Amino acid sequence: MLGRTDLATEEGEPIRIIYPGRINDDQGADLRDATIATSQGLIKGDIEVHVKSSNWRAHCHHQDQTYNRVILHVVMWRDTEVTTNLQNGGKVPILALDKYIGSPVSHWTNLAYSTVTLNTPCHQAIERLPASIIAEFLDSAGEARFLVKAAKFQTDLAQTGAGQSLYQGIMGALGYSKNKVPFLELARRVPLQILESLTQSQISDEECLARQQALLLGTAGLLPSQRPNWHQKNKIDDQWVEKLEQLWISAHQTEVMAENNWHLFKVRPNNFPVRRIVAMSYLTLRYREKGIFAEIVDKIREVSVSKGHHRLEKTLLITTNSYWASHFDFGFGSKLKIPTLLGHGRTADIAVNVLLPFTFAWGKLTSHPKLVRQASALYRHYPKLVVNTMERHMHKQLRLNGNLVNSARRQQGLIHIYNTLCSQGKCHGCPLGGT
Repeated sequence: MLGRTDLATEEGEPIRIIYPGRINDDQGADLRDATIATSQGLIKGDIEVHVKSSNWRAHCHHQDQTYNRVILHVVMWRDTEVTTNLQNGGKVPILALDKYIGSPVSHWTNLAYSTVTLNTPCHQAIERLPASIIAEFLDSAGEARFLVKAAKFQTDLAQTGAGQSLYQGIMGALGYSKNKVPFLELARRVPLQILESLTQSQISDEECLARQQALLLGTAGLLPSQRPNWHQKNKIDDQWVEKLEQLWISAHQTEVMAENNWHLFKVRPNNFPVRRIVAMSYLTLRYREKGIFAEIVDKIREVSVSKGHHRLEKTLLITTNSYWASHFDFGFGSKLKIPTLLGHGRTADIAVNVLLPFTFAWGKLTSHPKLVRQASALYRHYPKLVVNTMERHMHKQLRLNGNLVNSARRQQGLIHIYNTLCSQGKCHGCPLGGT
């Protein structure tokens, strides 16, 4: 259906699917980040696919705010009104495919989904273009993504200062895409200055960790006493939990976030927000002598380009033998045996997406050209990271040879291409689009 100009919604409005988006492996619509063309111009959002339009209400999507991003409801046939109702009161056009597809009814279940996800213009790029051209484009896109990130840090540096800017970057990365926004909000409510003031007190490491964790988790609204449904399913199983609760009660409390600010559904135990928040307390404790900003920038300045990635990841790697070595959340039902709070995969992502562009930006802003060159060189030589969902989608879309995407920069390039071209419906402006 991609590119067809004879499609029309059930209201009779002409419509064209520019980009179908990517398969969603989480809550919400089937396809994320699609672009469609209507009489009102380009519209970006999600696409939900059903065999019958009545499945929308049958699946209770009309009561789920997650589906408010939907811009098009694609069905094999319509058995409801001509539009679909969203939870927020909006209405979404329906595209019924039965009038365009001459196929037996028995095949429609699969066709309803596969018809929307047909080949994009770049689907056979690897067959049309030399690998060297694609590699050059990926490198260029990777550089562009790095510079975009650095520019954002330059803005933050001017507004919040170096330490807070770096801290916010790390906190956002700890939240992944699901919890990035609440992690950034938590970083705003509990700024680095407050955390580092606790580390500079003449108290033991254990007491320092407890005070930081109580303040962070209490402000996040994620302590057991702050979660209404928690006590119905769990029991306090450790003196550490009681200690955090008591410290929170006695603390000068800030405005507390709501539990529903956090996405706790379909989150892997080791990525659970509580566990990642705790990891931040260990980082600030580790660098209590000089502060996290000074320590990390010094490390980047010192490391060799060829093997620097190992050193950078080590600056963030965290293991513990405390309560959090055997829990991802509070309570008996949250037990696991993973002493590593931040492992190599996540620390490598933070190094590439936060530490290096931040240092590049700070070097630019403070006229340290050697540091700028060092950050840039480390980025260009950084080895391949763990493959994520976005990269898997782009590999499939472009039919790329896995050996071609052999560095972090090229992986970042794929993400940049997706964000700036694919999901924006700009196939015509993409060197890989072709005809």
